[in-house]
Amino acid sequence: MRATAVEIAGAFNARAFGGVTTWLVRSSNLDAIAADGAATLRDLGVTTVVDLRSEGERQDPHVDARIVSVPLYDGIAPAHGAIDDVYAGLVEQRGGQIATAVAAIADAEGAALVHCAVGKDRTGLVVALALLAAGADRAAVVADYALSGANVAAAKGDAVRAMLRTLDLDDAEVAASERLHLQSPASALEAALDRIDAHGGAVAYLLANGLTQDALARLRAKAAA
Repeated sequence: MRATAVEIAGAFNARAFGGVTTWLVRSSNLDAIAADGAATLRDLGVTTVVDLRSEGERQDPHVDARIVSVPLYDGIAPAHGAIDDVYAGLVEQRGGQIATAVAAIADAEGAALVHCAVGKDRTGLVVALALLAAGADRAAVVADYALSGANVAAAKGDAVRAMLRTLDLDDAEVAASERLHLQSPASALEAALDRIDAHGGAVAYLLANGLTQDALARLRAKAAA
């Protein structure tokens, strides 16, 4: 698995995967993407954008790509809580949506870009499963996930702490919520992947939740190109 940090004007926390050809990109949302950022996506070969946000979070970015909406929450993302609990809920309750998002990556004519709000949690799970199903090493997948925290904290730290001050939370709840919003601890993804392993591993989990064998084959072919 080869991951490369990329600069996308109007977005942050962006990395591209691929060898000669990029097949997958992850980033924050594209709501504020600039003309230069849209050009970067074209240069990367992005033809599909997989938006994991709920309806109340979404905006329409100005990109030359097909937008596939796959909300991973019924409503907006949780404002507070423990990251391990949030991931456990996504794994156990949103398998169908996760598999649909991975299928959209496989179905993209070119590269697929996956994002949620900041490209850390929902994006982290979907990208991790896509990479694992394509044959990536688990340690490399976890290491990539762990890069997001510093990027998100730099971009959103002040705004998140201001938001949390408006909530009636005790000190322990504030600390847990800052971890949820601003950190990407390897242990959190490891715990989620352990849950997925209890379902037979990434491939078995995705197939059980609706990914087809044909889509799996396309995904692996993309990653091997």
